[in-house]
Amino acid sequence: METIEWNDFTKVELRVGTITKAEAFPEARVSAYKVWVDFGETIGIRKSSAQITQLYTLDELVGKQVVGVVNFPVKQIGPMRSECLVTGFYREDGVVLAVPDKAVPNGLKLG
Repeated sequence: METIEWNDFTKVELRVGTITKAEAFPEARVSAYKVWVDFGETIGIRKSSAQITQLYTLDELVGKQVVGVVNFPVKQIGPMRSECLVTGFYREDGVVLAVPDKAVPNGLKLG
């Protein structure tokens, strides 16, 4: 494991947001959903491709708070431009979303 400095960590904008919309993403090479995440008034709504189809249905995603990286450059994923990275943990049976265990205001920074 590589050691980083505190300054390195503070550069990563890990923010909480609420999924407002989720759709199938059949064009993705790996099974994924398109999700729109509201990161609050300052950051706004960002869309992302999330490889979470094995453990989550579209219906259960809307309204769920997630932790996302909002300061990566935009990445082209097939026909869509991903504007944030929704974080999660890889298990053998799929990706488990990183979520706060209590509701917090959208846009709050992890730190």
